Amino acid sequence: MNKAVFIDKDGTLIHDVPYNVDPSLIRLQEGAACGLRQLKDQGYLLILVSNQSGVAHGYFSEEALTAVQEKLQDELKKDGVQLDGAFFCPHHPQGTVKRYAVSCECRKPKPGMLMKAATQFDIDLSRSWMIGDILHDVEAGNKAGCSTILIDNGNETEWQPGADRHPTEVVKNIRQAVSIILEQNAHA
Repeated sequence: MNKAVFIDKDGTLIHDVPYNVDPSLIRLQEGAACGLRQLKDQGYLLILVSNQSGVAHGYFSEEALTAVQEKLQDELKKDGVQLDGAFFCPHHPQGTVKRYAVSCECRKPKPGMLMKAATQFDIDLSRSWMIGDILHDVEAGNKAGCSTILIDNGNETEWQPGADRHPTEVVKNIRQAVSIILEQNAHA
């Protein structure tokens, strides 16, 4: 079975521009591409998992996410790395677009996107990691059985406690997250 690093998009892999689907505004976090390449070199699959409630709220179409994914892959390719998969949840229970205004199993903090990726890519979740910038990311990773890293960069505003909302590690940026995973991998 494969091991993977699941990565949140907005605020984790790229700078957070709320509800952005303009490829020209996509900017990787400092050190992200280099770090992902190091993880790839250690045998990790790289899987993007992102809530995109802008679809449910009618801010943009689900098809608009394709251009974002292509831009991300282009930016990462410049540094010799590619995502192995990308999963987006377009749902939100309070959405205004009826077909997306649902409570689903894929919207983080639920683990649906991670579980789907695990099935599709034959991933051992117990050997995998989830990196995100809010506790919903942590909860999804913990519920899926992954180790989790919270990037405490100021994006978490709720800090609601819960049994599945305790990260394995807390760091300041994606470079530190990668270092922890690489260190744990070396000891495994």
